[in-house]
Amino acid sequence: MPTAWERDLAGARAALAGWLQKRLPQAGDLELSELVAPQASGFSNETLLFDLSWREAGRARKESLVVRIQPTGYQVFPEYDLRLQFESMRLLGAAGVPVPPTHWLETEDTSVLGAPFYVMGRVDGRVPSDRPPYTLEGWLKELPPADQARVWWGGIESMAKIHRIDWRAAGFEYLDRPELGKSPLEQHLAYYERYLGWAARGRPQPTVDAAWEWLKKNAPDDPVDSLCWGDARIGNILFAGTEPAAVLDFEMVTHGNGEQDLAWAIFLDRHHSEGLGVPRLPGFPGFDETIARYEELVGRKTRHLRFYGIWAAFRFAVIMIRIAQQMVHYGVMPADSKFETNNIVTNLLAKDLGLPAPA
Repeated sequence: MPTAWERDLAGARAALAGWLQKRLPQAGDLELSELVAPQASGFSNETLLFDLSWREAGRARKESLVVRIQPTGYQVFPEYDLRLQFESMRLLGAAGVPVPPTHWLETEDTSVLGAPFYVMGRVDGRVPSDRPPYTLEGWLKELPPADQARVWWGGIESMAKIHRIDWRAAGFEYLDRPELGKSPLEQHLAYYERYLGWAARGRPQPTVDAAWEWLKKNAPDDPVDSLCWGDARIGNILFAGTEPAAVLDFEMVTHGNGEQDLAWAIFLDRHHSEGLGVPRLPGFPGFDETIARYEELVGRKTRHLRFYGIWAAFRFAVIMIRIAQQMVHYGVMPADSKFETNNIVTNLLAKDLGLPAPA
């Protein structure tokens, strides 16, 4: 997949203009602004931002848009279903979840941008940054503690809203993968066993391999089956002030116990604080308070957060294997880097399981 510094943005702009003209045949004087590739978050996809202006029925029109492009090079996930993401956003919007408006999906003509892509509306707002982490600098760190708390609760409330959706009735049947197992958790374990084998390429992953054995031995009999966001965290929410304006990124959308989303959100915040050796933001509520509020929002008690906490760390560690390889592949890190096995995620995972720290 072309990286931000490899793609010909001027050429992509011209190709996209021609493609959009076909989607908007009544548009006159159609013009795109320069394409911009944001760098604050994300390793697994390419995103481009632009403004589109045109005239229609004698009136000037303008809309801010986003293009999300399917990776074609050193991708992070073994599978990348762009249609699943697009359809999930469409259904979530219909169910009342604030998501960007979905406009067009292109899966057949790869000559435009070199890969399938979709176009969605751009929502105004700010995202808590991963690079640099929001615990170190940025608009969220600069907010008063009460406003920081509101941002945290906005993330938990957005997550719970997704979990309360009847996923089958809402049209998400395509998320079920019975070929991988009978229960949602069986399906998840089967998928990540395959993912780990693909990512590791036969190379030992001491901490991750030990975590995998623990997960197989401690997997609960868990009947809870709700819609799950997958990559549930405040870094995937656009905030207008301190209120969620749009929930983003559904590469990992699935079904199962929503506790896995809650555990993921907690682990990601630990990654940006404990993992970096810095405190959590002073306004963020404690994790016990967070769990209690989540239980109130979804109307049930959490029962397996210990398991899903390890599950979150394990999944992130598997993803980090590919991110590390990707950075070596693109020359960001040297070929002899140990980042694949020794990173913030594997160190936290080892700590949670009482294992030696990665060497």
